[in-house]
Amino acid sequence: MDRLWSPWRLEYVTGGGQQAGCIFCEATRPPESEPLVIFEGSTCYVILNLYPYNNGHLMVVPYRHVATLGELTSDEMNEIGRLTQRCEIALTEAFRPHGFNVGINLGTAAGAGVLDHVHVHVVPRWSGDTNFMTVVGDMRVLPEDLGASAARLKPIFANLDTSR
Repeated sequence: MDRLWSPWRLEYVTGGGQQAGCIFCEATRPPESEPLVIFEGSTCYVILNLYPYNNGHLMVVPYRHVATLGELTSDEMNEIGRLTQRCEIALTEAFRPHGFNVGINLGTAAGAGVLDHVHVHVVPRWSGDTNFMTVVGDMRVLPEDLGASAARLKPIFANLDTSR
């Protein structure tokens, strides 16, 4: 029998990774060694999901702590849209996915894991990426480390045309 080890998930499944305060507000002030923040805009930033559905799973997050789209300013809403577009472009260049899931979960009933800080998920998808591990084993196999994904995406974001 083969064994698949993912020790980084233990903290998540046991609740040990939960922290006081908002994870997205804390992420905007990461230590220098923190590789998850991929791009910082004027009102929003892009971050890799620490517990991704797939490699390259990004989130676009406003710096301001608001729970709904209705609470965003027009500048924040515009930047969320532009950065979501850039996520698609960068992920296409870096990973060559066959498609994307782009979504916002507002409220517990909608599946929101972070209730009080709105954010957009951009998840690259490949034909056949839902395999037996996800369906039967309730587990995901991610072939690339988060640090490697960040190193692949940061230079692409740095070179994207910001005039769009």
